Amino acid sequence: MTIRVLLADDQALLRGTFRMLFDATDDMETVAEASNGREAVELAGSQRPDVVLMDIRMPEMDGLEATRLITESEELASVKVLILTTFEDDEHVADALRAGASGFLGKGARPEELLDAVRTVADGEALLSPSATRALITRFLAQPDPCPSAVHERLENLTPRERDVTSLVALGLSNDEIAERLFVSPLTAKTHVNRAMTKLAARDRAQLVVIAYQCGLVSPATEADQSQQPA
Repeated sequence: MTIRVLLADDQALLRGTFRMLFDATDDMETVAEASNGREAVELAGSQRPDVVLMDIRMPEMDGLEATRLITESEELASVKVLILTTFEDDEHVADALRAGASGFLGKGARPEELLDAVRTVADGEALLSPSATRALITRFLAQPDPCPSAVHERLENLTPRERDVTSLVALGLSNDEIAERLFVSPLTAKTHVNRAMTKLAARDRAQLVVIAYQCGLVSPATEADQSQQPA
């Protein structure tokens, strides 16, 4: 299948560079370009891309607000957002995840890293694996946001194993790593993750991470304990 990408960046030259990269890749195509957040929201609605490559700093409406409007729309439930920005600090990572982004990548990434990131997000995965990103998630998402009451009620429907895999997803483990940790097959691990996402009404693994931290399934202490465990 061809991954349909919407480019949202206020720099025309950068959009043109990305368009050439995606259009030269067999499994991707650029369906539209937006120069600000408002256009990005409108084009997401009309074009229904698989992935929006979203800059944070844009005129009229920034990328975080545009991301929030896209991810909160039931009609755009299939649209994933990958944040691409020069602002790779802790707060922007946390804000992007809270807004519903499925991933976060710096503009210094190599072309092959960007292509892999788009494929990862399009496949419903989260771009959250590196330990540095896990540390940022721990620092910010473990703090102020309360667990929404509706989500808290849904947590009661999780089986013990589904709670376990949700916690491990939040710590940045892949399905293969979860399978190894729990002594199950990767397919079984993926099934548990998907069931947890369905029960919690999570769009993707990134939102599952946010829920896990907001609702106390994981904490900084959890992260510290896991980091001391042997691989």
